[in-house]
Amino acid sequence: MKPYNYRFDKVLTYREQEKTETEVEFKGSVEAFETVANKLYDLLKKKEDILVAQQIKMTIGFSVNEIHHYSRFIGSLEKRIAEMQQQVIQARSKMNWYENKLLEKTLEVRKFEKMKEKDREHHRAEMEQLEAIQLDELSTLKFRSRENR
Repeated sequence: MKPYNYRFDKVLTYREQEKTETEVEFKGSVEAFETVANKLYDLLKKKEDILVAQQIKMTIGFSVNEIHHYSRFIGSLEKRIAEMQQQVIQARSKMNWYENKLLEKTLEVRKFEKMKEKDREHHRAEMEQLEAIQLDELSTLKFRSRENR
Protein backbone atom coordinates (compact mmCIF):
# COMPACT_ATOMS: atom_id res chain seq x y z
CA MET A 1 0.00 0.00 0.00
CA LYS A 2 1.46 3.36 -1.00
CA PRO A 3 1.61 6.16 1.58
CA TYR A 4 -0.65 9.18 1.22
CA ASN A 5 0.93 12.18 -0.47
CA TYR A 6 -1.08 15.37 -1.07
CA ARG A 7 -0.14 16.92 -4.40
CA PHE A 8 -0.82 20.49 -3.23
CA ASP A 9 1.08 20.18 0.04
CA LYS A 10 3.61 22.88 -0.89
CA VAL A 11 0.84 25.24 -1.97
CA LEU A 12 -1.01 24.62 1.31
CA THR A 13 2.18 25.28 3.28
CA TYR A 14 2.75 28.50 1.32
CA ARG A 15 -0.83 29.66 1.92
CA GLU A 16 -0.53 28.90 5.64
CA GLN A 17 2.68 30.93 5.73
CA GLU A 18 0.94 33.84 3.99
CA LYS A 19 -1.92 33.60 6.49
CA THR A 20 0.51 33.66 9.42
CA GLU A 21 2.30 36.71 8.01
CA THR A 22 -1.03 38.45 7.49
CA GLU A 23 -2.03 37.64 11.09
CA VAL A 24 1.18 39.28 12.31
CA GLU A 25 0.53 42.35 10.13
CA PHE A 26 -3.07 42.52 11.36
CA LYS A 27 -1.99 42.36 15.00
CA GLY A 28 0.53 45.12 14.29
CA SER A 29 -2.16 47.29 12.71
CA VAL A 30 -4.45 46.69 15.71
CA GLU A 31 -1.67 47.76 18.07
CA ALA A 32 -0.96 50.85 15.94
CA PHE A 33 -4.67 51.72 15.96
CA GLU A 34 -4.86 51.31 19.73
CA THR A 35 -1.80 53.51 20.22
CA VAL A 36 -3.17 56.31 18.04
CA ALA A 37 -6.65 55.99 19.56
CA ASN A 38 -5.19 56.24 23.07
CA LYS A 39 -3.26 59.37 22.08
CA LEU A 40 -6.47 60.90 20.73
CA TYR A 41 -8.30 59.98 23.93
CA ASP A 42 -5.54 61.57 26.00
CA LEU A 43 -5.76 64.79 23.97
CA LEU A 44 -9.54 64.90 24.28
CA LYS A 45 -9.30 64.28 28.02
CA LYS A 46 -6.68 67.03 28.32
CA LYS A 47 -8.92 69.46 26.43
CA GLU A 48 -11.87 68.56 28.66
CA ASP A 49 -9.79 69.07 31.81
CA ILE A 50 -8.55 72.45 30.54
CA LEU A 51 -12.08 73.57 29.70
CA VAL A 52 -13.24 72.58 33.20
CA ALA A 53 -10.27 74.43 34.74
CA GLN A 54 -11.08 77.45 32.58
CA GLN A 55 -14.74 77.40 33.69
CA ILE A 56 -13.66 77.26 37.33
CA LYS A 57 -11.28 80.20 36.83
CA MET A 58 -14.01 82.13 35.04
CA THR A 59 -16.21 81.92 38.12
CA ILE A 60 -13.32 83.07 40.30
CA GLY A 61 -12.04 85.54 37.76
CA PHE A 62 -8.73 85.77 35.95
CA SER A 63 -6.76 88.11 33.74
CA VAL A 64 -7.20 88.80 30.03
CA ASN A 65 -3.68 87.43 29.50
CA GLU A 66 -4.70 84.11 31.01
CA ILE A 67 -7.83 84.05 28.82
CA HIS A 68 -5.67 84.54 25.71
CA HIS A 69 -3.25 81.88 26.93
CA TYR A 70 -6.08 79.37 27.48
CA SER A 71 -7.69 80.13 24.11
CA ARG A 72 -4.35 79.70 22.25
CA PHE A 73 -3.66 76.49 24.13
CA ILE A 74 -7.15 75.13 23.39
CA GLY A 75 -6.74 76.15 19.73
CA SER A 76 -3.47 74.26 19.46
CA LEU A 77 -5.04 71.28 21.22
CA GLU A 78 -7.92 71.30 18.73
CA LYS A 79 -5.43 71.28 15.83
CA ARG A 80 -3.59 68.34 17.37
CA ILE A 81 -6.91 66.59 17.98
CA ALA A 82 -7.94 67.09 14.33
CA GLU A 83 -4.57 65.68 13.16
CA MET A 84 -4.88 62.77 15.56
CA GLN A 85 -8.43 62.06 14.34
CA GLN A 86 -7.07 61.76 10.80
CA GLN A 87 -4.39 59.37 12.04
CA VAL A 88 -7.06 57.31 13.82
CA ILE A 89 -9.11 57.15 10.62
CA GLN A 90 -6.05 56.01 8.66
CA ALA A 91 -5.10 53.44 11.30
CA ARG A 92 -8.66 52.09 11.41
CA SER A 93 -8.72 51.86 7.63
CA LYS A 94 -5.40 50.01 7.60
CA MET A 95 -6.61 47.67 10.36
CA ASN A 96 -9.83 46.92 8.43
CA TRP A 97 -7.84 46.27 5.26
CA TYR A 98 -5.61 43.77 7.05
CA GLU A 99 -8.66 42.17 8.65
CA ASN A 100 -10.21 41.63 5.21
CA LYS A 101 -6.91 40.32 3.86
CA LEU A 102 -6.65 37.92 6.82
CA LEU A 103 -10.19 36.69 6.21
CA GLU A 104 -9.34 36.10 2.56
CA LYS A 105 -6.17 34.16 3.45
CA THR A 106 -8.03 32.10 6.05
CA LEU A 107 -10.65 31.13 3.46
CA GLU A 108 -7.93 30.12 0.99
CA VAL A 109 -6.25 27.91 3.59
CA ARG A 110 -9.59 26.33 4.50
CA LYS A 111 -10.28 25.55 0.83
CA PHE A 112 -6.94 23.78 0.48
CA GLU A 113 -7.44 21.93 3.77
CA LYS A 114 -10.89 20.80 2.60
CA MET A 115 -9.40 19.66 -0.71
CA LYS A 116 -6.70 17.76 1.20
CA GLU A 117 -9.32 16.13 3.40
CA LYS A 118 -11.35 15.01 0.36
CA ASP A 119 -8.21 13.81 -1.41
CA ARG A 120 -7.12 11.83 1.67
CA GLU A 121 -10.56 10.24 1.90
CA HIS A 122 -10.43 9.36 -1.80
CA HIS A 123 -6.95 7.85 -1.30
CA ARG A 124 -8.17 5.82 1.68
CA ALA A 125 -11.14 4.47 -0.32
CA GLU A 126 -8.83 3.65 -3.21
CA MET A 127 -6.43 1.81 -0.91
CA GLU A 128 -9.30 -0.14 0.66
CA GLN A 129 -10.52 -1.12 -2.80
CA LEU A 130 -7.01 -2.25 -3.80
CA GLU A 131 -6.68 -4.21 -0.59
CA ALA A 132 -10.04 -5.90 -1.23
CA ILE A 133 -8.91 -6.81 -4.75
CA GLN A 134 -5.66 -8.24 -3.40
CA LEU A 135 -7.49 -10.25 -0.78
CA ASP A 136 -9.85 -11.61 -3.46
CA GLU A 137 -6.87 -12.61 -5.59
CA LEU A 138 -5.19 -14.29 -2.62
CA SER A 139 -8.32 -16.20 -1.70
CA THR A 140 -8.78 -17.23 -5.34
CA LEU A 141 -5.16 -18.45 -5.52
CA LYS A 142 -5.58 -20.36 -2.26
CA PHE A 143 -8.78 -21.92 -3.50
CA ARG A 144 -7.13 -22.98 -6.79
CA SER A 145 -4.14 -24.43 -4.97
CA ARG A 146 -6.50 -26.54 -2.82
CA GLU A 147 -8.37 -27.70 -5.93
CA ASN A 148 -5.18 -28.76 -7.60
CA ARG A 149 -4.12 -31.02 -4.70
